[in-house]
Amino acid sequence: MELLIRAASRGAWSCARAAARELCKIAEFERALGVLEPFVELGWEPARWAAADIMLQAGRVQQGLDWGRPDDTDLASEHVCRDFAELLVKAGQVDDAIAVLTPHLDRGWLLSALVELTEGQNRDERVLELLAPKAERARSARGEERWNIDASNAQDLQAQVLERAGRVDEAVRGLGADIAAGRFLVQNTLTAYAELLQRNGRIDELRELGIGEHAHVGLPYYARALEDRGRPDEAETVLRRFIAADEWDRFRWPLIELLGRQGRIAEAVEVGRPTFDHHDACLLESVIHLLSEAGRFDDALAILDERDAAYIDEHPSWFHTNRIGLLGEAGRYEEALAYAKTLPTDVYGLTSSTAWILEQSGRVEEALGLLRADADVDAWEVAALLIKHGRAEEAMDSMPSIADLRAASRWG
Repeated sequence: MELLIRAASRGAWSCARAAARELCKIAEFERALGVLEPFVELGWEPARWAAADIMLQAGRVQQGLDWGRPDDTDLASEHVCRDFAELLVKAGQVDDAIAVLTPHLDRGWLLSALVELTEGQNRDERVLELLAPKAERARSARGEERWNIDASNAQDLQAQVLERAGRVDEAVRGLGADIAAGRFLVQNTLTAYAELLQRNGRIDELRELGIGEHAHVGLPYYARALEDRGRPDEAETVLRRFIAADEWDRFRWPLIELLGRQGRIAEAVEVGRPTFDHHDACLLESVIHLLSEAGRFDDALAILDERDAAYIDEHPSWFHTNRIGLLGEAGRYEEALAYAKTLPTDVYGLTSSTAWILEQSGRVEEALGLLRADADVDAWEVAALLIKHGRAEEAMDSMPSIADLRAASRWG
């Protein structure tokens, strides 16, 4: 705790937030507020809201609300309204929170905030009333060729609230009818419908979505539902059938994931291989991650090394830093360091990747020296390495102060 507080005093907001949270757990609210005070004085908005929240936890509800309450000018700010609405909900004033958000509900992200903040607050009917006209507007927009509606997520959210209110049949029926009639604007609505069906075990409707007009979204969900019901062979068969007929390679990744879960890694790699040199729908990076998670670092390196010079020139930083990382994961430290020395010094991430190799091989001082010598490396990266090796006091001394951060314009 004391180290967190010291780090906070040096300007580490994440440490200040963590320290305040831990202090609140032991009811040291005044000390928590003291940790946040320098950040509040700097005008750091997250600190202001965190301080107001601490006041609520301390039982000083009205003071906390007054602290966070925006003036009429600030109420025009969508972000301020969202933060204040959250504070009101925490204070138990849910209806007031809804009222603060209501003027801004033509914005999709604030419509989502309304749904999020009212979950479990016994206000589903009121939220549905507010969603209804927004959903109807999104429902009719496509037919009227109005493509710029921000709250295109209203139908998805309407179904979500119906579901949490226990009205699953109504949610499935309504959203399913909209999709069947083409009364929606964005692909996210298809995704929301597929997830709704999957959560509620609606396998028949999921099959209809998965193998029909919207297979590009629905098929992976249908295949996973089959797998979860002990029918992985059927899932594999339907995925391979669609892969064979699809020129866009949209169904390879769900099959790769399925094969990976079954431990059939080599087969999974071969499913992805035809895409490795594509500009679109390239699964190279995903397959590399799959092999890494399976501990098959040499196989991942072999695939990387199959790339030609043109590919490497097009993706230099990604290729080189991943190759260094894979060599390190494979325990081939000296080879990784030798490879790093052959690279141009301006490769993005080279210093950090090389320092990681040095650390992994036990050469911590060399890693620290390398990081400190690079002006582009953030001071927090050095501090993190020191902390990892039990040198927290030294890490504190290396951190920039709040004044330094302010001078560097990091406080906006």
